[in-house]
Amino acid sequence: MKNVHITGGTPLPHTARAAGPTRRQAVLAAAAVACWPLALRAGEDARAPLRFGILPIGGMVDSRTGWEPLLDELMQGLGRPIHMFSATSYEGLGEAVRRGEVDLAFLSGKMALDAVTQHDMRAIAQVTRHDGLPGYRALLLAREGGPVRDLEAVLVEPGRWRLARGEKRSMSGFIVPKLQLFLPRQIDIETRFQGDIVGTHQRTALAVANGEADLATNNSADFERFRTQFPAETARLRVLWQSELVPHGFIVLRNAHGDTMRGRAQRFLAQYGRGSGAQAEQQRAALKGLHDFAGFLPADNRALLPVARLTRQLDLDSAHSATWINDAARQARLARIESQYATQVQMLSAD
Repeated sequence: MKNVHITGGTPLPHTARAAGPTRRQAVLAAAAVACWPLALRAGEDARAPLRFGILPIGGMVDSRTGWEPLLDELMQGLGRPIHMFSATSYEGLGEAVRRGEVDLAFLSGKMALDAVTQHDMRAIAQVTRHDGLPGYRALLLAREGGPVRDLEAVLVEPGRWRLARGEKRSMSGFIVPKLQLFLPRQIDIETRFQGDIVGTHQRTALAVANGEADLATNNSADFERFRTQFPAETARLRVLWQSELVPHGFIVLRNAHGDTMRGRAQRFLAQYGRGSGAQAEQQRAALKGLHDFAGFLPADNRALLPVARLTRQLDLDSAHSATWINDAARQARLARIESQYATQVQMLSAD
């Protein structure tokens, strides 16, 4: 029996605590699942485990631990075993989505847009937070008392500074800072800085706090979580810039599971942490530990339209600022961007 290798992550078995399997049993079960035909695991067998992909916001272990209480109850609510896929990078999780190796996933806006428009998945819920805002803000951090005086010093001489940033699929770690802060000043986030560290929001904040970098992209939601986990390091950081609101992350489900499964999963998420009583209190505590979520709102693919607009604008601005052989090549690129956006809007609006 040969385990399936997934680039960038490790499939981790997840079973309810009440069942109490041994570690060896869990590992053997995961190996057995990996050997089933993909079509069978995609939902043709109602007994087959659902594979839940986790966006690597903090560390892989932290993400797994945070999702466990919710997935324990979701497993009972759906009547299906759930196995977690904990990726070490956005790229690893994106590849698993592309290859059909996850059934459910928590994704950033850009990754959710790609999953829905390219990989046969559907948005079913969107995260909400305690501040009640429909999104969070991308941040640029610097070290308190460090060499970076202010934002102007960054924009005037970007080549002086070391940058810690998120991966290219990260909305707040890459896409939004590039679109709203750097591109308008003709600064290429990938080439104009002295050097860069690419990692999770926790990794980028620690890089600045510990002197490995001068600047870090981050976001308001994860920086609040970082504040509780690393109070001493947080005291060494300050916010230089914040963006407009960025849409919260999404839960997506593979279309092969059909309307019944989608409805059950959506209802479970919408009700999780609501109401009164001991169970609801425990659920709210689990949500708070899970990146300080307040809960989930039912969503469909139309909720991704703001993300599509953001990525279109980024592509247009990048095309306008790039160097081209001639104007015809530039116009061809702009036409492709608009055509892709029109296709996305049509797909998302047809949900």
